[in-house]
Amino acid sequence: MTVTSFSPRPEPREIARVTSTAGELLEVLWGQAATAPASASQLRVLLVLEHNEGINLRTLADRLASTPPSTSRLCDRLQAAGFVERDISPADRREVRLYLSSRGHAFLADLRARREKVLQAVLAQMPAAKRAALLEGLEAFCQVAATQMHDEAEQPDSRSA
Repeated sequence: MTVTSFSPRPEPREIARVTSTAGELLEVLWGQAATAPASASQLRVLLVLEHNEGINLRTLADRLASTPPSTSRLCDRLQAAGFVERDISPADRREVRLYLSSRGHAFLADLRARREKVLQAVLAQMPAAKRAALLEGLEAFCQVAATQMHDEAEQPDSRSA
């Protein structure tokens, strides 16, 4: 599969296409590092909570593009598995805050280690210069994406007011 047929100064649209293909390939590779006992939906919850400790259920549902009842059921299962903890907000007793438990943090660390092992096998077959270029590009991508996600999280959401 050839995905790198782009001009010397690639446009964001072309890079988005290649990045999308890379994401799909990552999903297949990461399938070798199973996410059990968490489903794909539950894994998304864990990843959102890891970066947004203490958010409420409504905000989590919004981030997942889901409904509060569905998100609550996901959190119920994750809490039963010991991955998520709920706490009453000190500001409003009706509001429940969600946190990743120590077991949830350990699960994500283990999953990342297994995924990285799968990726290392692929990266080891790439020329060193291409690995360095990939690293530089991914670091820049991660910085911009994290900033954008943070900025979006800081914007007031009319649905949670």
